[in-house]
Amino acid sequence: MFSYRKNFFRYEQRSTREVAVGKARLGGSNPIVVQSMLTSDTMDTDACLKETLELVESGCQIVRITAPTVKDASNLEFIRKGLNQLGCDVPLVADIHFKPEAAMEAAKWVEKVRINPGNFVDRKKFIIRSYTDEEYNRELQRIEEAFLPLLKLCKKRKIALRIGTNHGSLSDRIMNRYGDTPQGMVESALEYAAVCRKYGFHDFVFSMKASNPRIMISAYRKLIQCLEGLGEDWNYPVHVGVTEAGDGEDGRIKSAIGIGSLLADGIGDTIRVSLTEKSIYEIPVAKKLIAVIDELAQAPSPKFSMAYSLPMEYNRRPSMKVDLGIGIGGNEPVRVAVPVSSYKFLRESPPGKDYIAEFGYDPAGVVELDLEDIDSIRALKDSPARLVTIKDGCPYPPLYAFRALATLLPSSHPILLKDTFSPLKDQSLGDREKNLIASSLHIGSLLCDGIGDAILLRRDPDPSYALVLSYSILQAAGNRIVKTEYVACPSCGRTLFDLQSTTSRIRKATGHLKGIKIAVMGCIVNGPGEMADADFGYVGGAPGKVNLYVGKKPVRFNIPEGEAVDALIDLIKKEGKWMDGPV
Repeated sequence: MFSYRKNFFRYEQRSTREVAVGKARLGGSNPIVVQSMLTSDTMDTDACLKETLELVESGCQIVRITAPTVKDASNLEFIRKGLNQLGCDVPLVADIHFKPEAAMEAAKWVEKVRINPGNFVDRKKFIIRSYTDEEYNRELQRIEEAFLPLLKLCKKRKIALRIGTNHGSLSDRIMNRYGDTPQGMVESALEYAAVCRKYGFHDFVFSMKASNPRIMISAYRKLIQCLEGLGEDWNYPVHVGVTEAGDGEDGRIKSAIGIGSLLADGIGDTIRVSLTEKSIYEIPVAKKLIAVIDELAQAPSPKFSMAYSLPMEYNRRPSMKVDLGIGIGGNEPVRVAVPVSSYKFLRESPPGKDYIAEFGYDPAGVVELDLEDIDSIRALKDSPARLVTIKDGCPYPPLYAFRALATLLPSSHPILLKDTFSPLKDQSLGDREKNLIASSLHIGSLLCDGIGDAILLRRDPDPSYALVLSYSILQAAGNRIVKTEYVACPSCGRTLFDLQSTTSRIRKATGHLKGIKIAVMGCIVNGPGEMADADFGYVGGAPGKVNLYVGKKPVRFNIPEGEAVDALIDLIKKEGKWMDGPV
């Protein structure tokens, strides 16, 4: 169980050492730093300068640029000099895949280098084999020899490193020993960290990214647990993000659940919201997410003395089924409640055939509990199973309040989660995006921890919108599938086609395929590995050419981009997963 600090019922930032990235400071007593990544071609200096200035103007504090080749990495010199001449000293991070020589070139010009342990030295061949301890140790020695020149250069130039593991792009060696698991992600990063420490280099940060919030949350928690066990001086900062979150509200929901869950528990010193949109649109989302965390930090803190440990892996809290016209709890799916005043309208005029108001929330039909009255909560031990929730007016944030309730409450009683204890009563929407982020953070975090048998969203006064959002949160948290799921990378200088328009076309053609997961990846770097558990992959293979995958297996190559969406549809049909959409 995860217990890096004593109290999980209030906000408390994890204590870390400080790491400098140019003028930015990560960890220590510094606030959370916002960063993004350029979508421009790294060889197009003017475009990179323009996009960087736009990002800085919008509040971005660190800018990452892809450097897939030595040629790209060498152009970072002119990007850095151009920014300096324009009076912009924003720190730059070079994103490296596959080529240590590109990292060596990039490290001459930037303030930080990001490497992926899964492909910095290793080449993924999907080979299944067993390694003896002696063979495994030889592999570690090979990694050290290849990594050491970069380490020495970073140390000499006083620049930082990010050891950035991605789910789905682990090396064959790690895969064969640990599988494609959160633990494998952690072990992969720790191998490189051990080399850093061996040579006295401590200016590095970790990241454990995945497109699945549950996997990502588990990986970061396992990382912090391992660091805690290794000793107090392993207190390195972490970069938090959901990779390939997608676009629109789905991308924001997934990011709020994954990033927000960790930030709410004090994990995270810098964040990047990865959206398949223009990079400047990521910054307001990141700022609003941090604003929600600031509200948690300023909220009243319950003084509960009971023990609570965060789960390392998802397990749903056990409960007994109750019948409120529909089964709730037990083995039933997490249900969607709406205010009883909206129930009839939403049943008669649903916002979509899959968006069903499953029951009306009436305080008289639910056991409403006061967290200050612990004796009454515990007294339910001998009562028949009832649906319970927390009374409106509770002063504590829902995330921490429902954790406390789940700890105190006898396990037989299912729990109705609320995203707020002070619902909006007028028709003023306020900041809808921030409300979406807050609802996703509170409800999604609890669901990923296995808490909750029904959910009720009331931060938005529009009942139809709140109903759709409820199902979107359930899908992002991995509880219920109501629509096609898309894993789309956020675009960068490696991208071989226009991700935004392509993703839009694919959505239009396949959006009715409920339960299918499609990955849209701009290049081979984010292709077979990082699309992880997708059913189908649409991956840039060369300029103007697309490769198609079934799972991680490539099945068609070099399809002209203009024909690729139709080819994807044909492939889905061939695999027996196509159905005609509504007319």
